[in-house]
Amino acid sequence: MTTRHRRNGMLGAGMALAVLTAGCAAEASAGDDGLEVMASFSPLVFVAQRVAGEDAQVTNLTPAGSDPHNLELSPAKFGQLQEADLIVYLSGLQPATDDAVALLDVPVVDTADAAHADTPGGAGAEELPDAGSDPHFWLDPMRLAWAGHQVADALAELEPEHASQYRDRASALEEELAQLDDEFADALKPCADATVVTSHEAFGYLAARYNLNQVGIAGVDPEVEPSPARLREVMAVVEETGVRTIFFEVNATQKMAERLADELGVGTDVLDPMERPSDDDYVRVMRANLEALTRGLVCDG
Repeated sequence: MTTRHRRNGMLGAGMALAVLTAGCAAEASAGDDGLEVMASFSPLVFVAQRVAGEDAQVTNLTPAGSDPHNLELSPAKFGQLQEADLIVYLSGLQPATDDAVALLDVPVVDTADAAHADTPGGAGAEELPDAGSDPHFWLDPMRLAWAGHQVADALAELEPEHASQYRDRASALEEELAQLDDEFADALKPCADATVVTSHEAFGYLAARYNLNQVGIAGVDPEVEPSPARLREVMAVVEETGVRTIFFEVNATQKMAERLADELGVGTDVLDPMERPSDDDYVRVMRANLEALTRGLVCDG
């Protein structure tokens, strides 16, 4: 669904300067190569590219090597947003993007709706995470497929003459992600109710989808050091459930996870929440995550 946001009259001085500067830069660089789509971070770039195909240019708003949570918008990036035909983002994840969207008169797709969409299948081990605290809905492939249909509807509204192509691509993406979902469900079925100990709680949607129980050393915010009491709780869970692997995130510090694993005599492995820009494909990264889970979880078969 596409919505529009009007400019807020209460512009701060810095943002006002960014608007003026960026407007000139973006006007100079605008081209005629189809629609210009800005997607706020990697999984949404993947969706936008698959659905738009060759009918749009898709740009990742998060620069290479950056953490999307801490995104700051330069005047040039603000200009790209200002001149975009469509912005695909997740409200609540990036305050800078939320602020920019509120100022601009540009069609947007807010994929926050996908976090609690009624998606088919899933084992439902636990209630879904609070999307306001755990935004990682894309780790459930069928929720990402739902976001693909959001993007298709928005692009179809912008270019009705290409509506069928956009919706066909969204359906093809859904079929691909449904196959991935089946792979996860089949591989993790013997692991029902297994405990996944992670460096921080970024995998709640994945756990809910495939009947796993996530236990985070830290909470949703990986920057917050766990308390000694929390470490004791996690150690007790590991000992009680027979956990044999502690998972830490790619691109994140692993010292705490490794220290805890050493104390408990268990192994470590990597899970990728796919927040940072990467040249790798969403489906390949998810399959790598599946391999790590099947290696590291305590399963019946």
